[in-house]
Amino acid sequence: MQMNKLVTRLALTVLVCASSLVFAETAKPTIVLVHGAFAGSSSWNGVIKILEQDGYTVIAAANPLRGVKSDAQSITSLIKEIKSPVVLVGHSYGGPVISEAAYGQANVKALVYVAAFAPAAGESAVALTGKFPGATLGPTLGAPVALEGGGKDLYIQQDKFPAQFAEDVPLADARLMAATQRPVTEAALNEAATDAAWKTIPSWWIFGDKDKNIPPQAMQFMADRAKSKQTVIVKGASHVVMISNPKPVAQIIEAAAKAQ
Repeated sequence: MQMNKLVTRLALTVLVCASSLVFAETAKPTIVLVHGAFAGSSSWNGVIKILEQDGYTVIAAANPLRGVKSDAQSITSLIKEIKSPVVLVGHSYGGPVISEAAYGQANVKALVYVAAFAPAAGESAVALTGKFPGATLGPTLGAPVALEGGGKDLYIQQDKFPAQFAEDVPLADARLMAATQRPVTEAALNEAATDAAWKTIPSWWIFGDKDKNIPPQAMQFMADRAKSKQTVIVKGASHVVMISNPKPVAQIIEAAAKAQ
């Protein structure tokens, strides 16, 4: 009788362990979205709706926009508290941040670059922008705002914001984005990366061919260098492709989430 009970307990233990293993293998990863300069977490709203409808847990992280290393540390702290696998998604300046934040983090299974930078060690966003022609951000910036303690904040002039940043977004919405834009420090855009997680973590890419902030050629160069698993170029899309075209952005994030 005792032997039968022991066998039953062992069988139940094996069943529970097997069930846990199957759950771990089939559970959907958490999607962490990191916005870029001159934007905020709400820029992901359209993408979030689709991902949540498809059963994903989504966190739109607040990117401080103060400096690559310090911003990355805030995202790494968030990642460490997530017990499931993570797909880390970055827009624009959020690209360097996720490249640093994911470095050495075992639970990050994929990186998705949405109209983003993916610098190698020693490269900055400004340096990568200058590799290819086509970026027109510089002349649209307002006078730098001096910060107490040193440094400068950068904003896009509100009247130039729609055409520069969000040309394919309804004008009324683009004007709201201009008024609510979050500044990035000048130092952050010039800060050289120290780590490049895309060298060891698979990456997926999506960007528009009408991007005026980052030359499309530069993004194609970075995607090819990172050996992108899939690169999607959205015809006519501006720098905020996740706002104007949330469906293909959500689709490539889900492709990364489902990849083995």
